[in-house]
Amino acid sequence: MSDSAVGVVGDPVVADRLREDGAAVVEGTVDNLPTTERVVAVGQPAVRAIAAADADPLVVPVAAGRGVRSVARDAVPAAVAGLSEAATERHPLFAVSAAGSDTVTAVFEVTVVTAEAARISEYAVRTTTDSVGQFRADGVSLATPAGSPGYAQRIGGPVLVPAKSVGVVAPIGPFQTSPDHWVVSLDELSISIERDDATVALYADGDEVTTVACGETVRLRRAGTLRIAVGEESCSRFR
Repeated sequence: MSDSAVGVVGDPVVADRLREDGAAVVEGTVDNLPTTERVVAVGQPAVRAIAAADADPLVVPVAAGRGVRSVARDAVPAAVAGLSEAATERHPLFAVSAAGSDTVTAVFEVTVVTAEAARISEYAVRTTTDSVGQFRADGVSLATPAGSPGYAQRIGGPVLVPAKSVGVVAPIGPFQTSPDHWVVSLDELSISIERDDATVALYADGDEVTTVACGETVRLRRAGTLRIAVGEESCSRFR
């Protein structure tokens, strides 16, 4: 495969626009990714598919959120043309597992939440060496730097720049009136269900993975990085 070719995943219209601009394009899908060294990923599903694959391309994210410094669709040709001058950010990825489920890769956010409306449970969040917190709530969000400008920010968490394994832990609908939020290493973080009051579901980047019973534990561990190209066309993660 030519090093000058660029892969496109997620939108044939973007691929056509690059061809019109004179670029060599290899189209792929989330189930059949291109093997090019540079990939334009349109939408979060495309970014997630690339992150989960056994490859390390330089990714130009398009319409995939502020956390990965996305490019607007109409700015893709300019962003691709400027890749040789672009900076690179490395975003931490996390492997997520629970009893009886396959391990999945999380790029943006891991959520453990009660499956029924108006029901709460009790959660304990721990590192390998310390207790982060124990609280009653609808659930808990664990946001990576890529996911920190999303739901975690809307419930009071800070926006983070990519930094090793650091992420935001934020209770969802907590029972207490002044909930804490924590910035901690997500590597080797665990969440356990402390009460058998409601069915609790585990989600990774918005997709349901499994249900988690009282006494069971969800575990995260570092699983590599995702290389993101940042150029003049990239949006700010802060606004």
